[in-house]
Amino acid sequence: MAFLEIQDLSKTFAPRPGFPGRAGSTGVRAVEGVSFHLERGEIMGLVGESGCGKTTLCRMIMQLLEPDSGRVVLEGQSLSDLSPAALRRRRIDFQMVFQDPYASLNPRMTVFSMLEEAVRQRHPDWTRAGLEERVGDLLDRVGLSRRFARRYPHEFSGGQRQRVAIARALAPEPKLVIADEPVSALDVSVQSQILNLLQELRRELELTMLFISHDLGVVRYMADRIMVMRRGRVVESGEAEALFREPRDPYTVELLAAIPKIVRRGGGNHA
Repeated sequence: MAFLEIQDLSKTFAPRPGFPGRAGSTGVRAVEGVSFHLERGEIMGLVGESGCGKTTLCRMIMQLLEPDSGRVVLEGQSLSDLSPAALRRRRIDFQMVFQDPYASLNPRMTVFSMLEEAVRQRHPDWTRAGLEERVGDLLDRVGLSRRFARRYPHEFSGGQRQRVAIARALAPEPKLVIADEPVSALDVSVQSQILNLLQELRRELELTMLFISHDLGVVRYMADRIMVMRRGRVVESGEAEALFREPRDPYTVELLAAIPKIVRRGGGNHA
């Protein structure tokens, strides 16, 4: 049995009143018949151009959007069949790191308050001393000083905020982490720090991860397997290095050809 099974997920968004479009349109087909599986401790990379359905897919996995059809099965349990109360209890096992950490962090809460709240989901009976030690450990793990615990999100740089967001995702000790474009809004130097951090956490905690990006170079560094989406469908999937070496679908070939290359001319570097 796979750790995570996605079975034929589909989602169509109905057209909004007054929204321009084709007469008689039944809506936008964002995801259509997507199926895949994840083994425990594996990182799956999901790539595709903007608007291809990546974020919609991950929000359905997170049960933030209800699919029109299909199922999400985690450790043999169908999340789609759970009651709202049972789903809330199960949700601590799967967490998400969003693209924009400033938008996803509560500006009115300190880092300590956010992390404490998340830790309590798994350990509601812990003492104040235990919570403080756990928050400090989380900050250590993501490379932030413990003295930052009393700061607010606006007091951090973009890279530091993303580290806080990762710490919050790890706080309830999840089994699955979905990272939706977690480095796309960061400077290149900070991107590498966050990617290295995620790799370290994967090794230390044996995390299972779905890593979403439009950047094939980033996904190649992170993922064991890669899945390519286009217009709501999966057009190709396979082992990361094999997909780079011998892409089968023309769209994958186009994506690989679009990766910038550095050419040296006359002692200089040119893209």
